[in-house]
Amino acid sequence: MLIGAHVSTAGGLHKAVERGVERGCEAIQIFHQSPRAWRPTNFGPDDFAAFNEAFAASPLGSTVIHAVYLINTCSPDAEISSKSLASLTHALRLGDAIGADGVVLHAGSRKQDPLEEAVARSGALVREALAETESCPVLFENTAGTTGPLGRDFDELAMLVEAAGAGDRIGTCIDCCHLFASGFDIVEPEALSVVVDDLDREVGLDRLRCLHVNDSAVPMGANRDKHANVGEGEMGERGIATFLSEPRFEDLPALLETPGPDKQGSDLAEVQHAKDLRAQGLAARTQAAAGA
Repeated sequence: MLIGAHVSTAGGLHKAVERGVERGCEAIQIFHQSPRAWRPTNFGPDDFAAFNEAFAASPLGSTVIHAVYLINTCSPDAEISSKSLASLTHALRLGDAIGADGVVLHAGSRKQDPLEEAVARSGALVREALAETESCPVLFENTAGTTGPLGRDFDELAMLVEAAGAGDRIGTCIDCCHLFASGFDIVEPEALSVVVDDLDREVGLDRLRCLHVNDSAVPMGANRDKHANVGEGEMGERGIATFLSEPRFEDLPALLETPGPDKQGSDLAEVQHAKDLRAQGLAARTQAAAGA
């Protein structure tokens, strides 16, 4: 498992690598443009070369791009749909240029529209973005359980995958905070194993390419997306240790998106804390197996 965090590209794309290394990351996640504006960042060949050179010289093993939250792939509004397509295509082109392992995507909110119609619109837009790009995958992320945002359970994730063509460039990203907030019991190893079985049956673990590691500031089943620092929320250290030590997650990038101690994102200490919790979880699983 490659444990890391979301980092900023302020000052240049290659600066993300430097920030990841400073935080002790084994993987990093970046935005492809400002999350507060539709305007794409004008990255060019020099930016890609600088990033790739810095990444190759670093201990990092994975880069993931997070599509901005403004995107709504299922919107019936022509302007929003057009802007969403342009932004997602921009993210995928950046992914192609820097060898990213995927673009994590919140599919968007259907609001009061019928589920099937919204999923069909999402699939059509994603297929168009894939057709305009080369190889970087789209990774649909599960959401925190509220009605409206697509991906609230594994059924909806499976629908999104199918609507987008179910090809090799379609995958998923699972956020433990979102699972927990959606009512999935994942704090104990046996319970998490059942949830992963369900994910495998309904979506397929072969599509799981990335993990988001956030504690939850709200109780299980609260259906609200509110991240807490690792070990400081309702999942607690036990829940995070369980998630990070799940055997079927072994080779994945696991990325923190927490507020951090100063509300500036995850820092070196928190990334190390996550690594320590993974080690604790692995040791507990080994001890439990020996005593079985």
